[in-house]
Amino acid sequence: MALSVNTNVGAMAALQSLTATNKDLATTQTRINTGLNVSSTKDDSAKYTIAQKLRGDLGGLTAVSSSLSTAKSTTDVAVDGAEQISDLINQMKAKATEASDSGITADSRTAIAKDFAALKDQISTIIDSSSFNGTNLLKASGGAVSALQSTDPDADTLSVANQDFGTNVLDVIGSTFGVDSSGAAVGADDADAAKTMITTLETVAATVNTTLSTLGSASRKIDGQSTFVSKLSDTITGGIGNLVDADLAKESAKLQALQVKQQLGVQALSIANQAPQTITSLFR
Repeated sequence: MALSVNTNVGAMAALQSLTATNKDLATTQTRINTGLNVSSTKDDSAKYTIAQKLRGDLGGLTAVSSSLSTAKSTTDVAVDGAEQISDLINQMKAKATEASDSGITADSRTAIAKDFAALKDQISTIIDSSSFNGTNLLKASGGAVSALQSTDPDADTLSVANQDFGTNVLDVIGSTFGVDSSGAAVGADDADAAKTMITTLETVAATVNTTLSTLGSASRKIDGQSTFVSKLSDTITGGIGNLVDADLAKESAKLQALQVKQQLGVQALSIANQAPQTITSLFR
């Protein structure tokens, strides 16, 4: 090969090799820093586009999960309220049964009627208190539950109807036994009112039990859907990782090799740059 001071082919080759090594080193360092093998569409357009779509789906599933969590909490609050009301109705039935005994005095029946009325007031308080995030399934004006089940906008929502315990429980119990607005005992003069109330409470108890079954089934359904959404989110997250995540063990080994290659490239370029100086010896 001819010696020339105008063109140093060896230096140019060494520089090209060093430039390629530096580019590979920068790419490897970026993968290690980000943990991603594909962090931009410039790395791999197909994989990046697919990953971006999956990330969008994942964001939608996060919204679905949040919607289901709210629905679950609202339904569970209603379940807790309905269970407490069921216990109170059993206590009221016991009071009415006690008052139906014709052998007790009017004063005793009056005291029982007041206890009965206090239990009914507790039911009213529980109905008003069984609210979560502004929704109360036990109160007529409390609204109903509607939750997303999937990211498909055309898919049916998961709904839980309002149970309206004001109408189905309090209004059915009525005021034939207990106390009136002035606090005076009602139905305490004989045992018939108490006997009638026993039958009424049996009807109310059946209604409450049906509601408990409905709310319990809804809560289990929400739980099942939440579990599925969580598993689906994990699967999509894993799929995104398979597409774009970097193998850090592999990249670490590659980094070591490229650093050595870079050092050798610098030395090779230095040697190539010194080659034209040998020409001066020819003119001594």
